[in-house]
Amino acid sequence: MLKKIKELRVKAQEQIEQTTNPDQLKEIRQEYLGRKKGKLTQLLRGLKDLSPTEKPKAGALANQAKNEIENLINQKLQECSLAQEKNQETFIDFTLPGKQINYGHLHPLTQVKNELSDIFYSMGYQILEGPEIETDYYNFEALNIPPGHPARDMWDTFYLKSKKRELLKTHTSPMQVRVMEKQTPPLKVCVFGRCFRHEATDASHEHTLHQMEGFVVDKNINVANLIDTLKVFLQSLFGTKIKIRLRPSYFPFTEPSFEVDFACLNCQGKGCPVCNQTGWVEILGAGMIHPQVFKSVGYPAGKYTGFAFGLGLDRLTLMRYQIDDIRWFHSGDLRFIRQF
Repeated sequence: MLKKIKELRVKAQEQIEQTTNPDQLKEIRQEYLGRKKGKLTQLLRGLKDLSPTEKPKAGALANQAKNEIENLINQKLQECSLAQEKNQETFIDFTLPGKQINYGHLHPLTQVKNELSDIFYSMGYQILEGPEIETDYYNFEALNIPPGHPARDMWDTFYLKSKKRELLKTHTSPMQVRVMEKQTPPLKVCVFGRCFRHEATDASHEHTLHQMEGFVVDKNINVANLIDTLKVFLQSLFGTKIKIRLRPSYFPFTEPSFEVDFACLNCQGKGCPVCNQTGWVEILGAGMIHPQVFKSVGYPAGKYTGFAFGLGLDRLTLMRYQIDDIRWFHSGDLRFIRQF
């Protein structure tokens, strides 16, 4: 048995050395190492007939021969491949046009978000993002919206199956509480984040929306500071004068509260699906931070005042690029995305 294995190994080595054709090398591998009819494989099947003293020696020698043959074939195949590449003539036609490389780019919502970040950063604001899964406490209770309060009907909320009464956050305002719990005034903070609401979709409403919220807390902050901040922000954003209007409103976490509208840039105030044919689009909700919110975070009563404002990035981007339907943003249609 040992003599036959040595003879097979020598014969296989000779055949491999004399061959330069990859196909022939594959045939040699099958001839000696094939699972069914390979010469070395058939010898290994005869190990069971050997004595206990001969079997280990024959098995070790056979495995050694198998590895040597396999390595020689792989080495020869590599040599053949390199030789073919070396002999192959490479021709480049320099008159052909180059290959066009398609680069990705930022989504229009991300572009507007980055622009807003730059504006508020230049105004001295800290830029933050909050968690998308919130607790009922931060999303409602700490913002002066206790259980059973009718103001909760303003948000169509996705609740999660959780013992902690967790939910998909409906607005960015919970970050007011989270920041004020950890920091003391003066504060100038701008928060970005995705929000979720269980509502019907149309040209100006989506179940998933992006919001930005800014708030300032210090001593002697008043409505005049809020109005001035909004004027500076809108002028920096649009680069032109924008016609706006302020309407008294209600938010549980601000008092007094305002809605800020501006003339629809999509139709120039004439009426379209985006503005529901009114000529006006609501862009901001704003107001002075409610004393109950300060109480929730442990600030001394009457020591600090502040204002807060929030806007929807989706609607703002609609106006910025004069897009006629908010649902385009999550459509995944590259024909739409590539326009920006």
